[in-house]
Amino acid sequence: MMRSIRSRTLLLVLGVLSLSLALMTYKSYHDAQHEIAELFDAQLAQTARLLQGLVGRDMPHSTRQALQAALDQAIQGQGTTGKVVNGHPYEGKLAFQVFDEQARVVLHSASAPTSALAQLLNQIGQTANLSDTRAVSEPLSSHAAQLAGFHTVALEAFQWRLFMLHDRQDGLWILLGEREDVRGELVGKVARRGLLPDLFGLPFLALLVWLAVGWGLRPLQKMAELIKARAPDNLAPLLLASLPTELEPMNASLNRLLLQVTQLMEQEKCFIADAAHELRTPLAVLRIHAHNALEAADPAERTEALQQLDIGVERATRVVTQLLTLARLDPSGARLIMAPLDLLGYVRNELAELIPLALNRDQELTLDADEAGDYHLLADAPSLGTLLQNLVSNAVQYSPPGGCIQVSLDAQADALLLRVQDSGPGVEADLRGKLFERFYRRGESQGAGLGMSIVQRVVELHRASISLGQSPLGGLDVCVRLPK
Repeated sequence: MMRSIRSRTLLLVLGVLSLSLALMTYKSYHDAQHEIAELFDAQLAQTARLLQGLVGRDMPHSTRQALQAALDQAIQGQGTTGKVVNGHPYEGKLAFQVFDEQARVVLHSASAPTSALAQLLNQIGQTANLSDTRAVSEPLSSHAAQLAGFHTVALEAFQWRLFMLHDRQDGLWILLGEREDVRGELVGKVARRGLLPDLFGLPFLALLVWLAVGWGLRPLQKMAELIKARAPDNLAPLLLASLPTELEPMNASLNRLLLQVTQLMEQEKCFIADAAHELRTPLAVLRIHAHNALEAADPAERTEALQQLDIGVERATRVVTQLLTLARLDPSGARLIMAPLDLLGYVRNELAELIPLALNRDQELTLDADEAGDYHLLADAPSLGTLLQNLVSNAVQYSPPGGCIQVSLDAQADALLLRVQDSGPGVEADLRGKLFERFYRRGESQGAGLGMSIVQRVVELHRASISLGQSPLGGLDVCVRLPK
């Protein structure tokens, strides 16, 4: 797996560039092949018309022989010494023949294939469904429509491009031919000469692309170096000037992440400080009770010290549990699983587990709800269970022995009301707001002062609301409104 952005970008760019060059070269090769073929065809036609102007039916035999020798030398590019005189590699290698109406050769070049006309007539005969004998025996003018123009025939293991011109005034037929492999050689040379610069220039172009991509990725490299050079405890936002548009979202995301990490670390510090503050006294008390139990000479004193030790352990356990619950329900770190919930059935099951707490103090715990109501909503069941447990346990703790705790549910159109009322002493109106502060306790309570803070966290996570009032039973009335 390729991990380097530069390598991946370079590979992609060079791949696209190479493919584009290959397609353009392929197109150029075929265009060159077509244009060169057109150029050669034009040369054949032009040379045929030049021969038409030079050759006449009434030309003396000696003049024809001299003309043929001169044409042979001119077409072959040969001088009297046999060496190339003012030649060119792209010069065409032409062959020609001049026929009369009976297909007798009047004039020809030394390189002309002798079977060219016969092969052409055979090809015409096959096209016109004529026998080879009839096609060859008839006058050439009877095939004028088929003979005139360009043809491609196979002669002596080579493909030849032929052009036939009919001189109606002198009754002559002029046939010029050129081998296809000569044209192909020229096209190959043109294509190779066009391709070589691309092949030699591609590595240089790759180097330029590599440098350009590196220059373009330099801001990203600077950002990586800046992050790498930062101290582990440096969570300040990244301040980078003149950032490219593509890196601005990354910089913003990193700064947001650093802010979240800072907040989490601050919450962790607060949690550690709170735990140290709240556990210091219970642990000191446990140590004193344990020391008293060890030093007690009277069994009654030892038993009393051990009972106090058990109460202290229970209180420390409660403090630790509530601290962990508070940390778990932190709004920035909590992940609730919202699912459909029948609140009436859920509350009934939770209260069944809390009844022993009330019975232990001879208290009455009741549930009041209309069975016909719709109590379905989307909520996180475990956190709602924590909310109900804290509200009921607080009510049990602050209500006197033999008191009453009433839990009620009311189904409204868009929300459900969960109400917990007790027969305790209640809370003055000006002090009710302090109940949600951490470690705030009323009187000589043995709690940690975190119960209502936990309730408030659960309410915030469910986007609900909570209100405190005076209960008809005489104590505190806590009403939680949960949106459906």
